[in-house]
Amino acid sequence: TGKSIEDPAKRTRGLNSEIANGRLAMMAFTGMFFQDAFTGSAWGDWALFTNSPLRAFENELGVQDPVGFWDPAGFTKSGDVEDFNHRRSAEIKHGRVAMYATMGYIVPEYYKFPGFCSPSLNLKFADIPNGIQALYKVPLEGWLQWVALCGFYEFVVNQPADSKEPGNFGKGNLGITGKSIDDAAKRTRGLNSEIANGRLAMMALTGMFFQDAFTGSAWGDWALFTNSPLRAFENELGVQAPLGFWDPAGFTKSGDVEDFNH
Repeated sequence: TGKSIEDPAKRTRGLNSEIANGRLAMMAFTGMFFQDAFTGSAWGDWALFTNSPLRAFENELGVQDPVGFWDPAGFTKSGDVEDFNHRRSAEIKHGRVAMYATMGYIVPEYYKFPGFCSPSLNLKFADIPNGIQALYKVPLEGWLQWVALCGFYEFVVNQPADSKEPGNFGKGNLGITGKSIDDAAKRTRGLNSEIANGRLAMMALTGMFFQDAFTGSAWGDWALFTNSPLRAFENELGVQAPLGFWDPAGFTKSGDVEDFNH
């Protein structure tokens, strides 16, 4: 039109919409390119992409809606089953650890063991802060004991019960009953739930680590993180819910306005 929108609020809303739609279009266009390359059509059916080694694993545990079998990095492109099982075993293990660690972040906010963690240092459990700060409070001997216990479970207690089923250490339902679930459908649903919850826990734990590092608490308020150059741009156009100012690659960490504008 050659004429700007006079209402400032309406203009800001319009510019934010343009940025948001542009971001969505870039993602959509990339997806259409890949789908066109793999299936011969931007709207192609995955069933048309028959010559991919990825299809060897599309019926495995952990293949869940909405993304189906998702391997953007191409770790399984060779179609090697042994390699897939090794990676799946690692995923399940990390997921289990992350679920424990996530609970370990949450529970101390409400309850801590009574008594002493280190009587010789007069260090009570109640004196140990939650989260990353605990690393600096617990003595080295305590961490060595913890590493030794994890190593004992890794190399002595948890021995694979079935090489064809990653993550199965013969411990049964919930890892404590010693007895597997008899109903095949119920067992598959339970194993899929474990993988999904483990993936969620890995993401949650990463988020809590970053939030703890930036604000001093896993539940910290962004307002507490006052010394970041990122805050220089938090009121710019394109800063939208739910992510706010999102720059995971750190392109704006210098705080340079000219570079940001470019």
